[in-house]
Amino acid sequence: MPPFRQVGEKQLPQEIIFMSWSPKRDLIALVNKAGEVLLHRLANIQRVWSLPPSENTGKEVTSLAWRPDGKILAFGLADTKRVVLCDVEKPESLHCFSVETPVSCMHWMEVTEENSILTSFYNAEGEVNILLPNLPPLPKNYNATAKIFSEEKSDEILKLLGDVRLNALVLGGDSGQIEIYAYGMYKIATITEVFGACQGLCLSSDLKSMSVITELSTNATPEITYFQLDTSLLSDYLPEVTRMARKFTHISTLLQYLKLALTCMCEAWEEILLQMDSRLTKFVQEKNTTTSVQDEFMQLLLWGKASPELQALLMTQLTVKGLKKLGQSVESSYSTIQRLVICHLQSGAEALLYHLSELKGMALWRQKYEPLGLDAKAIEGAITAVGSFILKANELLQVIDSGMKNFKAFFRWLYVAMLRMSEDHVLPELNKMTQKDITFVADFLTEHFNEAPDLYNQKGKYFNVERVGQYLKDEDDSLMSPPSTEGNQWFNFLHSSTHLKDSPLLFPYYPEKSLHFVKRQMEGIIDQCLSKPADIIGKSVRQKKCISLYQAAKSEESCPRLISLPYLWNDKTQNLHYLIFHMLESSPSKFFIFRQPTDVTKSTSDDLLAIEFGNFLSCSTADNEESSRYSCLDARFYDEDLLTVVLRDDLEQEGKDRILAQLPLSMIYSDEETQDQFTRDACKRLEEQCSDIPTRTVYLENQCRTLENMKAQYVSVNGIRKIACVLSSNLRHVRVFEMDVEDDGEGEEEEGESQSQDVTGEEEELNQSADDVQPDSFETVDVTEESLDS
Repeated sequence: MPPFRQVGEKQLPQEIIFMSWSPKRDLIALVNKAGEVLLHRLANIQRVWSLPPSENTGKEVTSLAWRPDGKILAFGLADTKRVVLCDVEKPESLHCFSVETPVSCMHWMEVTEENSILTSFYNAEGEVNILLPNLPPLPKNYNATAKIFSEEKSDEILKLLGDVRLNALVLGGDSGQIEIYAYGMYKIATITEVFGACQGLCLSSDLKSMSVITELSTNATPEITYFQLDTSLLSDYLPEVTRMARKFTHISTLLQYLKLALTCMCEAWEEILLQMDSRLTKFVQEKNTTTSVQDEFMQLLLWGKASPELQALLMTQLTVKGLKKLGQSVESSYSTIQRLVICHLQSGAEALLYHLSELKGMALWRQKYEPLGLDAKAIEGAITAVGSFILKANELLQVIDSGMKNFKAFFRWLYVAMLRMSEDHVLPELNKMTQKDITFVADFLTEHFNEAPDLYNQKGKYFNVERVGQYLKDEDDSLMSPPSTEGNQWFNFLHSSTHLKDSPLLFPYYPEKSLHFVKRQMEGIIDQCLSKPADIIGKSVRQKKCISLYQAAKSEESCPRLISLPYLWNDKTQNLHYLIFHMLESSPSKFFIFRQPTDVTKSTSDDLLAIEFGNFLSCSTADNEESSRYSCLDARFYDEDLLTVVLRDDLEQEGKDRILAQLPLSMIYSDEETQDQFTRDACKRLEEQCSDIPTRTVYLENQCRTLENMKAQYVSVNGIRKIACVLSSNLRHVRVFEMDVEDDGEGEEEEGESQSQDVTGEEEELNQSADDVQPDSFETVDVTEESLDS
């Protein structure tokens, strides 16, 4: 095997607590102690972007995971109990959700199973685009709340949904609760079968089992425990789980779309529209006459004369210019809200009805979906809630349409009246007012200019002339001025009919509730409806193995939990779970590999080996009987056949005592048939049975490289891109290596080594003291998906 070639080195300003390579690209994600998430490119560890901590998302990053396609980066935050899905191209949140307990670890896996049913479903996914039109992109001139669905980023929703093949984001909490989110969006399982804080987890690609590492602090010293959980319900019903999860994800995305559309509507509504209410209230408080405000305006309408108080209100406080501005604001705001309701709110709600109706059809196939917890009756309730939301949106459209007509007529009349008061010229086309127009304005004054003392006690104002804002205010559940149903023939007929009144075919109508209230009610019912499968699937998970490994050494307590051993890995080709761990107190020179079939029915004995390294790296015989001079600091699976390890040579001088090596699994499992079987005593921890664990002594030959002038401690690898990143013990010094180098690159490597030798003195100082590190200046670059792929 050719030696590894160093391609980058960097001193970082903050200590790194986590690092993870993208599964598809030459990008590595880093998290530092300051709570900053960084994305770096392989070449010279060049920074692509950074996402600083914020009050909204959180500051304490506790976990990190890549979506299998490398397009989304997920990270959990302990202080806000949130999980954020971030776009790989730029530091922007695409989606975030809250969790009950802080996330201490996460794993994002993709299902690799293939069958004819799944293939047909993958092919049929495109039919949704035929039956349903694409969601109209939200206007881009609003705040960041609508970024994901904006005109410039109309493809972001497709990026968030990802490929139709099922992938799952698995979250482990610090209280032992585990949650599985299909496509990283919607929860399909809540598991409570383990105890202690989750330190690592791995769901197999065939969905048959999950391996979990926990830390339980019962006494002064934390105890590390391994669990194997049976998740066979997910694998047995894989086509059904995939179809159901995809529907859940569509529904979750549509709920977010509706929420953002409503946010845009709230932003389109302007506070200036409340000026009429506030000024009329002030007029009531200051006027000396007993005449009501409604009568004052009626006199102006019928006789063309205004009292001195009303004239002062109109000419000095409202003014002709202010009236024109108010009229323009009303027209602009109402037309924008009307367009958002028609194009976005109704489109999203109709798409939501479609997906819920399909989900109900799936739930009626009880043989397939009842074991997963789908309830047709609960889904019917969700469909009814969406129908009520559509009715309320239609009601808002009617109020907007009526308000635009009323305000237009009212402002036109009042504008002419104020021009006459100021003795300005009135254009002939404005001076024409028919009896019908006068009646229309009189009806508007009668309905909207009544003083309401009860309203003053609630809102500090006597009037509610503007009727649209009450639908959009999140703090109000009830409407201050609900629309009148008096004289509505359908409404009267419905209430007089005992059969239709409670018919399940009719959506319930809430005339006194706001749009926000009906939306929250709809979200609650849908969430309750879709949460049952998570409970059912979670309760089906059973604990198959519980192995107490060891008590954490004191030297481990200060190391970053996110990047230190133990480490879990899933071999997708052979359907095996691997666990790599240390037992530093009892066996400091060894590391241990434990493997189990993902199919729990095939799990018989404990396949456990202790690995130590021979004293001569260039020797392939085991003649030396002395204890090993090499201790393993970190180990990661490079691919199905190789382990990448960081070793320390205890007899070598500092600066030349760290080694990066590749260890073929064939050297470990070369003679499985003749190896001694380990019989575990379930009453003891593994560290108490170290002497009974079969040991393999391996010799690395030429598959290694000395890491000069670096106190290497941790490693992160990507076998697909053939790269590794080594992190020093001070958590600030990183080196990047190409692991499989062609022969013609050896000369370049030698040159790189000679250049490295020239700066040994300076770098040795940097490694010895983290406080003296002077960070290199970062070079930030703009990226697109195409450039990242390259």
